[in-house]
Order: sequence, then structure tokens, then C-alpha cells
Amino acid sequence: MESGDLSAREYDCRIPAAIIEIRRVYDDPTGARGEYRVLVDRLWPRGMAKDTLHVDEWAKDVAPSTALRRWYGHVPERFGEFASRYRAELRRPEVAEAVDAVLRAAGRRRTLVLLTATKDVYRSGAKVLASHLRRRGAP
Repeated sequence: MESGDLSAREYDCRIPAAIIEIRRVYDDPTGARGEYRVLVDRLWPRGMAKDTLHVDEWAKDVAPSTALRRWYGHVPERFGEFASRYRAELRRPEVAEAVDAVLRAAGRRRTLVLLTATKDVYRSGAKVLASHLRRRGAP
């Protein structure tokens, strides 16, 4: 089985692409009922108390590696290369397993909210991860 394929046993963890959202932790600390909220940063957000940010899971293992995060440094001109390198990390078996765990935990009936502390969510690891999850979860 290729790393992008899901077995029949894992099929029930797929979620429709329309219900994956990305939000900044500072803009949305509490969330709404029925959402599965996952912090997808490797580091806990600065100035955010753990009891203030309502998350169902802190998925550090699906975040870009520390080395990749430091290399990128949120330099907009590096985003294309960052996204390519991050997608390669997401295909590693241990990371792919963590991605599958997030999909299973979110289930089909909940909105999956990816939370990040980054200022530019459109050029972030969360954006790349959302795209990857949509591809993994699409029927």
C-alpha cells in the first residue's frame, strides 16, 4: 500500500474537505460545540495559558520539524519550498500515522479545526497540513 492510500479499515476515518478549517489560536481561543480542535504547532503558543485555549488534541507530531520551521522562518519567498519539504515530512511513516490518528479522532461528524499561532495562516504549516488532510480524507 502506498503512503497516500487508506485501507478499507481506515476508510471510516475520512472526513469531507468542506469541514476542515484553519484558525489562529489568538482569534479563537474557545471554539464552538461539535468541533474537533487540534493545535498543529510544535511549540505551545506564546502567552496562551493551557487552560485558556480549548483544544481536543495537541498534535505536535504532525507539525513541521523544528529544523524545517527554523529554516522557513515565515519568509514568504520560501513558502513554496517549505510546503514541498513539509509534504515530504508528512509522508514519513511515523508522521503519516499521526495524521491518520488525527483523522480518526476527528471522525466524520465534526468540524476539524486546525489551530496555529502563526500570523500568516495562508503561508503556514497549517495551510499545507489542511490541504494534505483534505487529500487523505477525500472519498
